[in-house]
Amino acid sequence: MKLSRADRKILQILQQDGKISNVDLAEQVGLSPSPCLRRVKQLEASGLIAGYVALLDRRKARLDVLAYVEVQVDRHTETAAEAFREAVLREPEVVGCYVMTGGYDYLLKVAVPNLDAYADFTMKRLLKMPAVKDIRSSFVLDTIKDSTALPLDYLD
Repeated sequence: MKLSRADRKILQILQQDGKISNVDLAEQVGLSPSPCLRRVKQLEASGLIAGYVALLDRRKARLDVLAYVEVQVDRHTETAAEAFREAVLREPEVVGCYVMTGGYDYLLKVAVPNLDAYADFTMKRLLKMPAVKDIRSSFVLDTIKDSTALPLDYLD
């Protein structure tokens, strides 16, 4: 899908405010509402817009501890990898999971209320997941930037 300048502007605005009305969006983009809505629907249909969510404030949700956990697995079989993935998907505290290169196989982003909850999660659930050999945790002390907006300069 070839993106126009208007499409890029729509994406930029929607990444900042997914609840903006079509009328306000059209006004900011410089289109009338019908063509603007048509473009949004095309961006959705193409899969470039994957969905809309409410972004919660982690601290107001009483999740004061954010940890990044490097996980090393001891078996590199498809069965073990699938079992680990399924276990991770069942854990609501794991808010991100990435397959990595380097010394560790996975990087987890874990949000919990406090260190006791993190210790409980780690000892009772994470270390008991299939094929987990070793973990290393790093805790977020302060957040400088935490954006969900993706750069649009690489489109097309």
